[in-house]
Amino acid sequence: GVKKDYEEFVQQHPDYVRARLAYGSFLLQSGDSEGAQAQWEKASQLAPKNPAVWNNLGKLYEDGNIKKAFEYFSKAIELDPSQSVYYWNLAVGVYMFRADAEEYWKISEPEVFDKALGLYQKAMRLDPDNFILATDYAECFYGIRPLRLQEGLAAWNQCLKIAHDEVERQGVYVHLARVQLALNHFDESRRALDAVTNKMYFVLKDKLARNLAEAMQHMLTNGPPQPAR
Repeated sequence: GVKKDYEEFVQQHPDYVRARLAYGSFLLQSGDSEGAQAQWEKASQLAPKNPAVWNNLGKLYEDGNIKKAFEYFSKAIELDPSQSVYYWNLAVGVYMFRADAEEYWKISEPEVFDKALGLYQKAMRLDPDNFILATDYAECFYGIRPLRLQEGLAAWNQCLKIAHDEVERQGVYVHLARVQLALNHFDESRRALDAVTNKMYFVLKDKLARNLAEAMQHMLTNGPPQPAR
């Protein structure tokens, strides 16, 4: 019934871009990606300066044509550089599809990491209290090579500052314990683990506690380790 209502409305108002955007979202949620694409492509023809159209198309193309997604997310940013989500969407694409990003922008892998992080940072400046965005950014540092542990530590500390409740804070403490352990900061790692009291994190806490104990035993047996790089 909803689809029928959308169809009738679009037929009566074929140039109403907001209706095509909404209808495309409905179709995508219903599993009809081709139908969503048709609505959004038509919207892009009707309103080529509407950034939401290009952002939606970018999300659609992430699964099949990431380079086209790069183009569309970039276009959305160009049309409205004040929207955090546009930078965020492009940052995720660049980070997840690094080889494609290297080829698209003709840059090296380290430069791809820098580009993705820079996009995340722009998004966070526009939406500084977005905890999910901040944690998404912080988690990037686990996959960057060579590791940038100090930057990752700073990112998780920022997440701690903007956590909304105790569940979010304790989740951050788990990550802080992990990064501090990687830095061979054993006392700091232990303090972070001690702050984790919620049962939902106990499996991770126990694993990190074992890793910490092994690292401390290794230090006693072999001398102080070199900090991870």
